[in-house]
Amino acid sequence: MYLMVDVVVNHFGGVGNSSEVDYRKMYPFDSRDYFHPYCEITSEDYHSDQTAVEQCWLTASLPDVDTANIYVIQTYSDWIKSLVNVFGVDGLRIDTVRHVEKSFWPGFKSAAGVFTLGEVFDGDVAYTCPYQEQLDGLLNYPLYYYVLQAFRDTDGSMSSLAFALTTVLDSCRDPSLLGAFSENHDVPRFLSQRNDIHVQMNVITFTILAGGIPIIYQGQEQGFFGGQDPSNREALWNSEYSTKTPLYSVIASANEIRNHEVFSSSEYLTANTSVIFIDDHHIALRKGQIVSLYSNEGINATRFNITLTDAGFQRNQPLIEILTCANSTTDAKGSLLVSVQQGLPQFGTEVVRYLLTVMVV
Repeated sequence: MYLMVDVVVNHFGGVGNSSEVDYRKMYPFDSRDYFHPYCEITSEDYHSDQTAVEQCWLTASLPDVDTANIYVIQTYSDWIKSLVNVFGVDGLRIDTVRHVEKSFWPGFKSAAGVFTLGEVFDGDVAYTCPYQEQLDGLLNYPLYYYVLQAFRDTDGSMSSLAFALTTVLDSCRDPSLLGAFSENHDVPRFLSQRNDIHVQMNVITFTILAGGIPIIYQGQEQGFFGGQDPSNREALWNSEYSTKTPLYSVIASANEIRNHEVFSSSEYLTANTSVIFIDDHHIALRKGQIVSLYSNEGINATRFNITLTDAGFQRNQPLIEILTCANSTTDAKGSLLVSVQQGLPQFGTEVVRYLLTVMVV
């Protein structure tokens, strides 16, 4: 197990509003001189004023640190180096990256000396991807919004999702280091937006197998359905940490498939993901030797047969459907007939064969 720590350098936690902040308690920056003067970021600023995004406050209770101050820069460098060394930290998840000037990050990253994954809370690939020049990886918000749009209802656009996949691959310096997710503590849980566990299985498995670094938010495996913050920050212990839920089983199986491929091929992690089939409700991907098919139709889906003609298979090639251990064989042209069926016959990995087919050559 590796240890990744979530750190924040952009702001401190205050009490009350800006006029009530007691800077003497802000260790080690115990003076107003180490913070930006109060001004609150507006929704318009995110589209037109990067200086305001970096120098104004997120809210009136979060004092914004002046990360251009020499003392602040050196203190943060010393602190992160000590934190990593003392606690044996293997990586950092860095909060509110877009709210700190880009020039700050190279020195901070160098002082840390470990993998860095930055949160740039923006779906614009042209805005977000350049931050990967400062940090190792980023949360893949540009893809997240298209995943949400594609699976949130049956009218979701699979073609837009395919376009987003390609755009991210072409725009970001290293897509293999982007954090893939469908839920976190800042956005509503998927089941709060579409209460269909079948579709949630597709979304979660897409997160694990479509590329990048998979991130599962605590409670996804339990089927938590909280909406906006703070409802999406449910206490995990209320679930009694069940390992018997259908979503837990799907996550475990998809993760096992991915790990098998990672350890079997040195090229899997950096291999590009390609779209091999798409229609109004389905999308099929290939990454390395894994082919996956996803549906947004959900529990009310009718049986549907799909022929994959561009999956890269040989003719008459035997295949195994990993999640059900069912054997298949391509035809004389190398095409594969896949049956996508409705409903869930039982809770467990068997449910996936009706929604998601994952095969390893």
